[in-house]
Amino acid sequence: MDRTQKSELVAELNRTFSESGVVVVTRNLGLTVAQSTALRVKMREAGASYKVAKNRLARIAAEGTSYTTISNLLTGPTALSTSADPVAAAKAVVEFAKTTDKLEIVGGAMGDTVLDVNGVKALAELPSLDALRAKIVGLIQAPATKVVQIVQAPAGQLARVFNAYAEKDAA
Repeated sequence: MDRTQKSELVAELNRTFSESGVVVVTRNLGLTVAQSTALRVKMREAGASYKVAKNRLARIAAEGTSYTTISNLLTGPTALSTSADPVAAAKAVVEFAKTTDKLEIVGGAMGDTVLDVNGVKALAELPSLDALRAKIVGLIQAPATKVVQIVQAPAGQLARVFNAYAEKDAA
């Protein structure tokens, strides 16, 4: 890899760090190509990315971003999982790590906040941003639905009373 390729990689990683809501650092302990491909597919489906980069270049790219705190996690054969949604990358990595012992979660960061292994696992248990948005919309719509039901209830009761009187008079 020559200097221009390295500088392009550093710039790309720096841009990724700037746009990410979370960075999860994993250690590869002999993942096969098929396993690595399956992990990348899972990450893409979750809206996240998975990159293997040289630790030195990743440290340089992290400088000037809020992810400078992950520098001490970058030792050995590591990879970076990133996503704009703070939960997506963590959830995909934790789910994949359950299926194989060849992927070890080292830690990560959410901005300036450093996460250990348990922090990443706790983050993975949270609902995604889309799920939280759906819950909020549901909570906002619920009172409106109840108001409509309450307003319609007296009219329905009156209709049943009038129907009962009509049936009584007809009999």
